[in-house]
Amino acid sequence: MSIGFFEVPVAANEPVLGFAPGSPEREELKKELADARSKTIDVPMYIDGKEVTTDNKVPMTPPHDHQHVLGHYYEGDASHVKMAIDAALKAKDSWIELPWQHKAAIFLKAADLLAGPYRQKMNAATMLGQSKNVLQAEIDASCELADFLRFNVQYMTAIYAQQPESAGGTWNRLEYRPLEGFVFALSPFNFTSIAGNLCAAPAMMGNTIVWKASKTQIYSARVIIDIFKEAGVPDGVINLVLAPGKVVGDVVFNHKDFAGIHFTGSTEVFQNIWKTIGNNIHHYRSYPRIVGETGGKNFVVAHSSANAKVVSTALMRGAFEYQGQKCSAASRAYIPDNIWDEVKADMEVEMKSMKMGPPEDFSNFVNAVIDEDSFDKISKYIEDAKDDSNAEVIIGGNCDKSVGYFIEPTVILVKDPKYTTMCEELFGPVLTIYVYEADKYEEILAVVDSTSIYALTGAIISQDRYALYFGTKKLRNAAGNFYINDKPTGAVVGQQPFGGSRGSGTNDKAGSMLNILRWVSPRSIKETFVSPTDYRYPFLSADEVKKNGIAERELEVAESN
Repeated sequence: MSIGFFEVPVAANEPVLGFAPGSPEREELKKELADARSKTIDVPMYIDGKEVTTDNKVPMTPPHDHQHVLGHYYEGDASHVKMAIDAALKAKDSWIELPWQHKAAIFLKAADLLAGPYRQKMNAATMLGQSKNVLQAEIDASCELADFLRFNVQYMTAIYAQQPESAGGTWNRLEYRPLEGFVFALSPFNFTSIAGNLCAAPAMMGNTIVWKASKTQIYSARVIIDIFKEAGVPDGVINLVLAPGKVVGDVVFNHKDFAGIHFTGSTEVFQNIWKTIGNNIHHYRSYPRIVGETGGKNFVVAHSSANAKVVSTALMRGAFEYQGQKCSAASRAYIPDNIWDEVKADMEVEMKSMKMGPPEDFSNFVNAVIDEDSFDKISKYIEDAKDDSNAEVIIGGNCDKSVGYFIEPTVILVKDPKYTTMCEELFGPVLTIYVYEADKYEEILAVVDSTSIYALTGAIISQDRYALYFGTKKLRNAAGNFYINDKPTGAVVGQQPFGGSRGSGTNDKAGSMLNILRWVSPRSIKETFVSPTDYRYPFLSADEVKKNGIAERELEVAESN
């Protein structure tokens, strides 16, 4: 076996392609979209490297065209979850023994496959299956996932290089073991990159994975599995099960070898998972690692010194990109009355130009929300606001699910800063605004900090440095990702590690070394070169007797006794 201190390629963020008319990437993507629309596919489960099918086929439809069938996935049951766990445990020893540089090579190859030959296939799958426009698909499904894979390799090698000091005659080493058991990855619909990272990050550190994808993300999950297989991920290392959440949870959380969960999803689900793990804690071989990023009620606070155009742009991009279905999406805003008229006027003009429709039409800025349940929930909030004297729908508010689950970008103006849509997570294209008196900036910051259980993202917009400093300090615990003079979305791997606290998760920062460290269980090893052969320590020896002065007198006293 060749041995060396290997250095991995320096990670760099994958450039975002422009998809301008006439560009080669635009033409290639249009072909992929047309090809995907022209056929149906079947997506099996992938367990121990094998395609597993069942008698229960569930249709996959685009949210923006729910009568069109892209294909079907095979829904599993508890037996398939058990198969996946067995496969993960069986693959573990061989995966652990594989030298780290070979694991690194697998995931670096996956990144290059994604950024190269699979790029437009992945973009097309995300656009059709999750209703993302071309830019949102590109920055998520292609660029961010490639970034996760490359930067995590770099973090992995940096972790392994961290070693303790050694005193003379000894050699101290720190061994970064994977967790004992299997890791459960539970992924959301809204980011293809998150789904890939939830599996790959723990696997890179030697863990083996049982992965349950969201039922509304399975179409692109298939592409992730194809990339991992071609990159050389061994059989059983990442196992995809497509069973209902309760079915999967009942098996996973009652298994003695459950070692950890890597989760992105709702706060309620995560809290219930945590409770279940706590109730079952005496069953497990080890204390499971619980890593989760959950909900958000993300804010934008404008100061009286803010540029109105900057504010309106941050609000529109932050609230309505990907239909407000980003964990980080701007959902509540606090605007001072001295700039409100200008902000409102600009939003009214600009939002009229936002086209809404299917993502295959590249001129559409807004597409459909993910499914009918989401549509019904969001539209009810809008209708309730229309009927409430404390709220006014000032922009948008129209909803239509006859063809796709379309909700017009909507702005609600409220009189009460604790109004329902200022507090509760909607996860859709709805922004609620409260206008405050410009000289009450300090008071509004206290309201911002106390309004929501969440603490994921937030932003302050101001041209006054004292106001920025004061707001950053007062909102220290209100957001795990904090933005100054920008929208509260768009975290980039390697630049803004992502995650929040309070009701928004464990803040283990996806896209950083902090997250990777959660998937190892270190062992300290001390080796002594010349071992002791006598149990006696020097302090046990008798004092040396001197022949003059005090020592001689002590000897006389001792002898007389």
